[in-house]
Amino acid sequence: MNTSAYDILIVGGGAAGFFAAINAAEFNPKLRIAILERGKEVLQKVKISGGGRCNVTHAEFLPKELSKKYPRGEKELIGPFHNFMTGDSIAWFAEKGIELKTEEDGRMFPVTDDSQTIIDCFTKSCRRLGIEILTKTSLQNLQQEEEGWKLKTSQGNFSAKKLLLATGSNSRIWQLLEKLGYDMVEAVPSLFTFNIQDDRIDGLAGVAREAEVRVQQTKLQSSEPLLITHWGMSGPAILKLSAWGARELHRLKYQFQIEVNWIPGMEADGMLEKLKELKIAHSRQFVPSRPQFDLSKRLWQKLVSAANIPEKTNWADLNKNQLQSLAEELTASVFQVNGKSTFKEEFVTAGGIDLKQVNFKTFESKIHPNLFFAGEILNIDAITGGFNFQNAWTGGFLAAKAMAKN
Repeated sequence: MNTSAYDILIVGGGAAGFFAAINAAEFNPKLRIAILERGKEVLQKVKISGGGRCNVTHAEFLPKELSKKYPRGEKELIGPFHNFMTGDSIAWFAEKGIELKTEEDGRMFPVTDDSQTIIDCFTKSCRRLGIEILTKTSLQNLQQEEEGWKLKTSQGNFSAKKLLLATGSNSRIWQLLEKLGYDMVEAVPSLFTFNIQDDRIDGLAGVAREAEVRVQQTKLQSSEPLLITHWGMSGPAILKLSAWGARELHRLKYQFQIEVNWIPGMEADGMLEKLKELKIAHSRQFVPSRPQFDLSKRLWQKLVSAANIPEKTNWADLNKNQLQSLAEELTASVFQVNGKSTFKEEFVTAGGIDLKQVNFKTFESKIHPNLFFAGEILNIDAITGGFNFQNAWTGGFLAAKAMAKN
């Protein structure tokens, strides 16, 4: 069987793979480069990310601050971010005619609000640079040879002087890497929402507010906007906990209790004093009728009810136990979490190649020369907000620079 020979082969037609291919070809236009993708379509994750708008990166311009958004990879990415990070990504896309805009929370999108803009940019760049895109080509085996790498695929044999794997959490590729001597950190979900059935939040889907959330019996906590959903809780506060706690929550089989402080910065004792003041100031008013502490009316009424305060109760009539109970509901509501739901279609995993086996100046393997990695195949993942794509751009760029030499 004939072998198709290339200078660089990239396995994985996602964000990191395309970015690496395009940059390698721009560094050295003489190279013969191909992208091998097992599916029928390329860039599927790019297509659905950010609700179909593609959250390209995040407006954080300090390498150290940016690296803090990565529960796994924080230390390793500081160096790479000094060489290619947010500003470089913005400039790279601008050079291709794509302007990005920044939203209030720092997330950056193409001004078109359409992920197809990014997909078209990548596919047109590949055509312009003569990069071949081979779909329905699944990697079955790979071995190192004197001149580089030999690949056996569902569409025949290939050889390459340099090889980049950007296949994300593809379990078959992970098994091939284990045979080659790589330590693979088990994949577990990251970025998920919490399933909670509780009368206090029933019927409140869509209510969002800043809250402090803590996972009981752990050190996990976050203070961000919290969103009540039809199935439980979501929003940045929950997604952040799911990312930082990916392994710990997996060990708990997604059965645990969280404590929500609806009034950030306020403790139960301080809240009790505030409620005593309200008891005097609003003595004749019904407690449920007027929400306090900027809470929505529906949430306030649910918490008042949970504190065993009947509907037609005046502030003046609240007893000591009711005041204490309401203070606790407001600052330390405990909810039972039973399971998780994937955050939209943006499935992210924690796990991948042990980072000790990679040289982060070039994203080259420390075990095999001329083998490179980028994207989620590495044990790197981030909180939501464009950070996972920034990891793909940074790794893809630095690997491309190294592969294009010689």
